Amino acid sequence: MTRAFLVVMDSVGIGGAPDADQFFNNGTPDTGANTVLHIAQACAEGRAEDGRSGLLHLPTLSALGLGQAIELACGQVAPGLDAVPAARWAAATEVSRGKDTPSGHWELAGVPVPWDWTYLPDTVPSFPPEITARICALAGTDGILGNCHSNGVQVIDRFGAEHLRTGKPICYTSADSVLQIAAHEKAFGLDRLLRLCEELAPMMHARRIGRVIARPFVGSEGRFERTSNRRDYAIAPPEPVLSNWVQDAGHAVIGIGKIGDIFSMAGIDAVHKGTDAVLMDHLAQQIDTAPDGALVFANFVEFDSLYGHRRDVSGYACALEGFDAALAGLLPRLRPDDLLLITADHGNDPTWIGTDHTRERVPVLVSGAGVGEIGHVDFVDVAASIAHHLGVVSKGSGRNFL
Repeated sequence: MTRAFLVVMDSVGIGGAPDADQFFNNGTPDTGANTVLHIAQACAEGRAEDGRSGLLHLPTLSALGLGQAIELACGQVAPGLDAVPAARWAAATEVSRGKDTPSGHWELAGVPVPWDWTYLPDTVPSFPPEITARICALAGTDGILGNCHSNGVQVIDRFGAEHLRTGKPICYTSADSVLQIAAHEKAFGLDRLLRLCEELAPMMHARRIGRVIARPFVGSEGRFERTSNRRDYAIAPPEPVLSNWVQDAGHAVIGIGKIGDIFSMAGIDAVHKGTDAVLMDHLAQQIDTAPDGALVFANFVEFDSLYGHRRDVSGYACALEGFDAALAGLLPRLRPDDLLLITADHGNDPTWIGTDHTRERVPVLVSGAGVGEIGHVDFVDVAASIAHHLGVVSKGSGRNFL
């Protein structure tokens, strides 16, 4: 019996979204944004030399068809990604009206988002009084800090010392449908922060705010550092998704990274968390041990969280190269009947204006299903194709492209 490994490289977009002009960063449309292409161009032009040098070196992903997927998506050639593919490749287009984690993952799992998300305004304060009052009541404080749009690292640097003095949680949002709460793991307490976010989440979900995210950090003034104990409290998908289909058929579903959070554990039997380096070890272990019929669903978030939002081109390039090198060691361990599908949920072009995600098509790279171009597909086709591979009934609207 076969297995399937669905790996999401968070924010690794390839441009070409037909509706990019309807999505914005600081008032500028995302038209022309292209995460991998622009990183590859920056590397080729010597503009990504911090911690690395030269052309973007992704021999494994290139051999899976990444360069061809980019050209299919946007009509441009990425420098250095010119290997002859030994797998199948496609470019996937999203229909959900969001360029965020839940929208992308839900649709990849077969269910487009059926509503418009609620976004908190880019004003100070960002939150309506009733939300602020609810946070204070749950936290047991007489106020909050932040209450604005901000980058997570910047907001902690700005308010971290005051947080330690007053005990007030740091609350902020972004262009995504999200409310984030940062607090010191020791001074405020990790369990207290997680409980606060969990208890706040139903109020936010009722307002169609997609996620409440706990953002714990440690350290002292001038040396604050976020930890890997982040937790997302996401609104549940409105319908059964791929993980439910597989679980209902009697097969195991293993999440790696924040998959359990994204889907509110819908159809997930077990979850393994950690840094991306640790997650790669978990993926390797599942390749060696996952049972017949299993779906292993992984998200590697640090491309997005550490480098895309910070517009760190060199860091993003290094992360891609590290992922590629680790992936090279995993491919030979796959069984002959296994399917490995690598894709992304949205873009986050580190050369772009602003700090928000970018609306892009995403690559679909498939090992274990022959060689050649698949063409343009929809996000929902990923779920339908994996269901087909596992012999599970697809309950979504996607088509099988295998």
